[in-house]
Amino acid sequence: MKKLIPLIVFVIIAVFLFLSLNSNKDELPSPLLGKMFPVIEGKDFYTDETIIVADLFDNKMSLVNVWASWCTTCRKEHQMIMNIAKNTDLQIIGIDYKDTRENGAQYLEIMGNPFDEILFDPDGKIGLDLGVYATPETFLVNEEGLILYKHIGEINQNVWEKNFVVHLNPIES
Repeated sequence: MKKLIPLIVFVIIAVFLFLSLNSNKDELPSPLLGKMFPVIEGKDFYTDETIIVADLFDNKMSLVNVWASWCTTCRKEHQMIMNIAKNTDLQIIGIDYKDTRENGAQYLEIMGNPFDEILFDPDGKIGLDLGVYATPETFLVNEEGLILYKHIGEINQNVWEKNFVVHLNPIES
């Protein structure tokens, strides 16, 4: 029996590791889902004025996209964010995460600016308050400020249609 104990422990650890490797990081549950967007203060990217993020949701369905100029996945998804901004009535809020203002501005100049509002988060404090651990991360927030969905990673057409459109008004889908 004593010889079986190490084998049982090994099997349990192996099963746990296998299950954790097969989990989809893009669909990790967020404690913020179904809750009001946190009351977070941030600085406007261009003016450095203080903004309370929750005040931006006043009767506007919003997409909050956490991005950075150094993030290769953000570059991959950027055209999709541009398309969403062009083809929906969503308010698009960007949070430039752990970046420099100069690099963020250059990124937007080259890639285009889909954002109605951009907050500058050079030290990652806003990201920390939102539970961000990788970029890009995107939140869909309703008109009252309720977080409907959170996506970790690139938004592409498939992700958009499968996970976001279901929460939008029929006009936007």
